[in-house]
Amino acid sequence: MSWEILLIIVIGVVGMIVQARLQSVFNKYSKVMYPTGLTGREIAEKMLSDNGISNVKVQSTTGHLTDNFNPTNRTINLSESVYSSNSIAAAAVAAHETGHAIQHARGYAPVKLRSALVPVISFSSRFAVWFVILGIILASSTGSLTLFWIGIGMIGMSAIFSLVTLPVEFDASRRALAWLKNSQGISGETYGQAKEALSWAARTYVVAALSAIATLIYYLGFARRN
Repeated sequence: MSWEILLIIVIGVVGMIVQARLQSVFNKYSKVMYPTGLTGREIAEKMLSDNGISNVKVQSTTGHLTDNFNPTNRTINLSESVYSSNSIAAAAVAAHETGHAIQHARGYAPVKLRSALVPVISFSSRFAVWFVILGIILASSTGSLTLFWIGIGMIGMSAIFSLVTLPVEFDASRRALAWLKNSQGISGETYGQAKEALSWAARTYVVAALSAIATLIYYLGFARRN
């Protein structure tokens, strides 16, 4: 077994541990009431209002931890366990997603870059491996490595996208915590609970970035050996 494959396996195991811990933390703080009693929907709507944003709609979506901000139709989509819940976890998640809406409204540079990469990543994530496989087949018969390296480049773009996502997610959490502290007046244990929930969510993106980089390293190692 090559060290590249071992690296991918290790990161995969770490990813499962982080995801399990995120679920545990979310479930724990889903049972702790937010001091003001506001629901996730109310948190998002008030944070939008406080930031002068009136063209974003807050709505409910199915699933668990499926919360997201959609810049295309300007909606903050909160999962059922967040939308109508008045827990610490719901407040933290709702404020985080609203942080993304504020990033778009303020023209936050990493968000612009990430949005510009979305069409490229949408294509490369589906076809990169096929390009690599076809490139290997073509190289064995013609000696041309062009298609293979295009596939490697597409995998590299996915890694870049994952790295660009990190400052976007960390900044959204920073905005969320700042608003919860300054506008809602949370502090002490309550602030620490909201911060812990968002910190574990952020770690999932760190693991995703490491996984993307490890995948790129694996294919580069494959190319070097062959």
